[in-house]
Amino acid sequence: MQIYLVGGAVRDRLLGRPIKDKDFVVVGATVAEMLDAGFLQVGADFPVFLHPSSHEEYALARTERKQGLGYQGFSVHASLDVSLKEDLQRRDLTINAMAIEVTSLNDDTPINGKVIDYYGGLADIKNKNLRHVSSAFSEDPLRVLRTARFYSRYYDLGFTIADDTLRLMRELVASGELSHLSSERIWQESSRATMQLSPQVYWQQLYEIGALTEYFTPLHQAWANTQIRETVQTALYFAGQMQLNLSQRWALLMTSLNLSLFTLGRTDANTNKTANIKEINDIGSTAKVPKIQTQFASLFVQQAENFSKINTLTALEKIDLLQTCGAHKEPNKLSQLLVCNQVLQLAIQHRQMMIALNSFHDIGMTDIAPDLKGPAIGEALRQARAEHLQAQNQR
Repeated sequence: MQIYLVGGAVRDRLLGRPIKDKDFVVVGATVAEMLDAGFLQVGADFPVFLHPSSHEEYALARTERKQGLGYQGFSVHASLDVSLKEDLQRRDLTINAMAIEVTSLNDDTPINGKVIDYYGGLADIKNKNLRHVSSAFSEDPLRVLRTARFYSRYYDLGFTIADDTLRLMRELVASGELSHLSSERIWQESSRATMQLSPQVYWQQLYEIGALTEYFTPLHQAWANTQIRETVQTALYFAGQMQLNLSQRWALLMTSLNLSLFTLGRTDANTNKTANIKEINDIGSTAKVPKIQTQFASLFVQQAENFSKINTLTALEKIDLLQTCGAHKEPNKLSQLLVCNQVLQLAIQHRQMMIALNSFHDIGMTDIAPDLKGPAIGEALRQARAEHLQAQNQR
């Protein structure tokens, strides 16, 4: 019997990241031996066990064969003859397919600390590459979401998705396999990704490969508008940097559905807002978003315009806003809503100034009269840049 620390614990140890959970693979053991050692089996048909003291997961080495649709359409084979190499080959990414042998079932001290790496995980960590282990990647549609989540998790370290892996992700989306994922797994992966340091990366990646169309159709449609997409991505970036909670981040993502927040002064703003709340609820039902997140997002989208002009609200309007938000019962919710508004306004301002910065750089000496001298050069550049920016804003 050999016991190996595998997966995320090995990966994060190499990356210098905190290790949250430890998972182990046991090679050369039977179900009976695990039960005799006091382990508790999880599921009758799945060879995973909980340690009697630490409750960490120990799985018998196994292989999987695709037999049906979705991520559940697999038959699992676990026996004494399944090797560690075979077990690791079924994993999604090379950085998750490494192992370190430990002492025993009751002592997870590494024997020598050597990283067992059959599929190039060490090189991919060095090169900051998210790459699939094998063609079996295409058998599990959940790996599309997992890879996008790892991309958002390690984006700040400079990781990118390998071209071949990205191609497989696109093919999985095009095949329609994502429609066979359970709503619960969709939310599990999406909520975890939304709580990463760079949550915007997950949603942008899924948008680019067309993976939002199945469970987040209104969001996919809204993000066809570049202004909305870039502004909300910036808001999510700030939310990650400021460590906002999941409800706040979800609310900022759902502001994508309210065009009136980005195009103030529309005569159909109230009608648009009503449609937005329905779309937020529809996404909540389809993707099994918890009620607390859906309700918070709906409230923020409904009242975001009031928050943006709070300094000009009358006393009566402020009292009404407090009651609508339930601030008299939950003052902390009001604080969270106000922070969401500040982040959204910051994102809108940031995008506006980035467009201005682009106009500044797009206009140079070749865009003004060549015979100008002295201060006239600076003034001509200033005017040309302003005209360029005005034209950009009118598009």
